[in-house]
Amino acid sequence: QVQLVESGGGLVQAGGSLRLSCAGSGRSLSTYAMGWFRQAPGKEREFVAAISWSGGSTAYADSVKGRFTVSRDNAKIAVYLQMNSLKPEDTAVYYCAAQRFGILAQSPAAFDHWGQGTQVTVSS
Repeated sequence: QVQLVESGGGLVQAGGSLRLSCAGSGRSLSTYAMGWFRQAPGKEREFVAAISWSGGSTAYADSVKGRFTVSRDNAKIAVYLQMNSLKPEDTAVYYCAAQRFGILAQSPAAFDHWGQGTQVTVSS
């Protein structure tokens, strides 16, 4: 059974940084592609970043390119999202997701397992 737990969210001023972590259970997760999504109040869940099962390939939404970095540690069954130069429009609940086919995807429908989310609030 796959479970995902996010942590690291909080309140930060614009221009600041946060590092989100996603801890997974289930050894098969090392073969899953992983993704980060976010959802702001009144908006649909949107893609932020994804990383292949090996960590060799990554993808980012245009809005976060150059500011966010996704990485993973398969030995620890963990995925990270380093967020720099944060903006007020980055405020949202951030979700970690796992995709069992191990390929990069950007649609929420492609992901099989989801965490509960962690709140990120960026003040201006």
